[in-house]
Amino acid sequence: MTTILVTGGTGTLGRLVTERLRADGHEVRVLSRHAQPYAVDLREGGEALDAAVAGVDTIVHCASSPRGGDEQAAAHLIAAARRAGVGHLVYISIVGIDRVPFGYYKSKLAVEKLIEESGLGWTVLRTTQFHDLPVMLFEVQAKSPVLLLPAGVPDQPIEVAEVAARLAELASGPPAGRVEDMGGPEVRSLESLARAWLKATGRKRAVVNVPLLGKAYRAFRAGGHLTPEHAVGKGTFEQYLAGRRR
Repeated sequence: MTTILVTGGTGTLGRLVTERLRADGHEVRVLSRHAQPYAVDLREGGEALDAAVAGVDTIVHCASSPRGGDEQAAAHLIAAARRAGVGHLVYISIVGIDRVPFGYYKSKLAVEKLIEESGLGWTVLRTTQFHDLPVMLFEVQAKSPVLLLPAGVPDQPIEVAEVAARLAELASGPPAGRVEDMGGPEVRSLESLARAWLKATGRKRAVVNVPLLGKAYRAFRAGGHLTPEHAVGKGTFEQYLAGRRR
């Protein structure tokens, strides 16, 4: 039986990865800031992290925050993994982090480099954004009479459960380096996703596309975060919305 540690194991992705790995017969430890017995803040590291990693064969690193700290957290995790003799570190990353000059993407790319240079066996999977990201963008404006969107930006959302299944598969195998990207089944305009959300939630709003400024916006508009050649996802945005209603 393989012992696998899932960081961010109580999050949207990590919880599903944990469930899948346990269903496959692995012993899984869940690490997050509040999950006992492995309550650890990766940005701080320390003895609690060493205890969580001791005896682990594989780590699936799902913990991440757009508010910062990912590089420091990864450095602590890598150091602990080296001390414990962990054989495989699996990391979930984002399509386009080397093409879109967005702050959070730069941090994810830096973490990839730390992992590649860690001396550990490693696997990195990049995926497009999950279905819940555009929904969060829309819901933030739910009380507004107008839904504002960045003009001309496409998206390729993917079902998080499909990503979790792929991560569990990779964690069960040997280190594979950078594997093929995963993208959602459709490249859609944000406006089309917004109108699907409005219809599914029974809301009536004007949708206004707003041109923005900056290199990151231009890169998003050019589709730097998309991978249409790897549109391997099956679940559509409408199916995701229908599932939320149930």
